[in-house]
Amino acid sequence: MTPSDGDRVVEIYGQAIKSGHATFQEDPGTWEGWDQGHLTECRLVACDDNDKVIGWAGVSGVSNRCVYRGIAEISVYVDPDCQGQGVGKSLLAALIKSSEEHGIWSLEAGIFPENEASIALHRSLGFETVGRKRGLGRMGYGPMAGLWRDVMLLQRRSQVVGVD
Repeated sequence: MTPSDGDRVVEIYGQAIKSGHATFQEDPGTWEGWDQGHLTECRLVACDDNDKVIGWAGVSGVSNRCVYRGIAEISVYVDPDCQGQGVGKSLLAALIKSSEEHGIWSLEAGIFPENEASIALHRSLGFETVGRKRGLGRMGYGPMAGLWRDVMLLQRRSQVVGVD
């Protein structure tokens, strides 16, 4: 992923937001905001045959405390027109590999329980459900506006990094 991919990254994120089942965030923001909110490592894009970005993956730190330096929260988003074609699975598999190459031993994902496809995708690549955060936040938009939403917490612990 490079800054030239930024507009498409934000556009795809905006498309996911419109579904009402991707994030509490109501606005995709800007590339600059995205760039500041994600680690510089593990930034990936998937492109079609015409080099158009059709999906992206990235990681964010979970805490500034040194003990959490090897833990990251993941984001994987695919253009709705390209979903169901294995793009998300390819991105998530590549993100796992890249994260381990960068010394990350634990990946976390927070997913609305209604997003069954995303949960199934994560489980297919070794993520386990470790909990359910009940009523984590009130939805401000979309089909569930005004409702308190649960979030499933999934984790993948590396079998390569941090195992000594």
